[in-house]
Amino acid sequence: MKPILTLTLNPSIDGSSEAETVRPIRKIRTTNERFDPGGGGINVSRVIRELGGASHAIYLSGGATGPILEDILQHRGIAGRRIPIGDHTRVSHAVFERSTGLEYRFVPEGPEVRPEEWQNCLAALEEFDFDYLVASGSLPRGVPADFYCRVAALTGRKKAKFVLDTSGDALRETLSAGDVYLVKPSLGELEQLVGRPLRESGAIEEAAMHLVRDGSSDLIAVTMGHEGAILVQTSGAMRLPALEVEVHSAVGAGDSFLAAMTLALAQGATPEFAFRRGVAAGAAAVLTPGTELCKREAVDRLFAQLPG
Repeated sequence: MKPILTLTLNPSIDGSSEAETVRPIRKIRTTNERFDPGGGGINVSRVIRELGGASHAIYLSGGATGPILEDILQHRGIAGRRIPIGDHTRVSHAVFERSTGLEYRFVPEGPEVRPEEWQNCLAALEEFDFDYLVASGSLPRGVPADFYCRVAALTGRKKAKFVLDTSGDALRETLSAGDVYLVKPSLGELEQLVGRPLRESGAIEEAAMHLVRDGSSDLIAVTMGHEGAILVQTSGAMRLPALEVEVHSAVGAGDSFLAAMTLALAQGATPEFAFRRGVAAGAAAVLTPGTELCKREAVDRLFAQLPG
């Protein structure tokens, strides 16, 4: 199996820590600090590696913080290629408040990317041989909303499958162009896409099926937090409940879901089997604190609990 290519246009250095109480003005003393490489596609690569697969992470990075991200990735054993940019790579931070069990997440908007920089990214993708490309995360400032359309077209020319996890105009434009194999919106992102609430019974399945039949994507996996997830394809819809787990952090749950599902598909699994792997990985991710992601043992254990 060829390594799965992941693409992260707006990566981050993800810091996390704990505090007894978060309050204004006074210094907040924190403990259990850690730093991880972050951003959608990079998180997908981290989880693929944890689950025994191979990936190659393509990411934009620069400024004073860019070399730090590269160092962390190398230390974690994540194979990849950095596309240099002039602006700084963002630094995010999550703080878990022990007294309430709440988590506070601070996520900067990220760098300004120049046209020649995002064009260099497209040129780099042309050099790789892959069967699956996962583009995950937001578009940084300066990158046009149709960027993922260009990536989808490039992937199609290589007879590979394009997997997408983004939101807003980037999601809308890419789905309108087609060439997407799997897309993973949250319920809120799907509602924003179709322009209406999807609260009535069967409304989510109906909206997703409309997109599938229009040729927007072959597979649509809608994640709904504590309400579970839904997989829609031309043959029908499949709904799985949320697994009951102790929540420590929601960071990276969606990326874990997408990584496990894509890896299973790349290994030849059916969409239904791959969907169950995704649900298990998403649940396993919330078991870990801060910016840690899912652990393989937990994914396998939770997968065994799902209806098959």
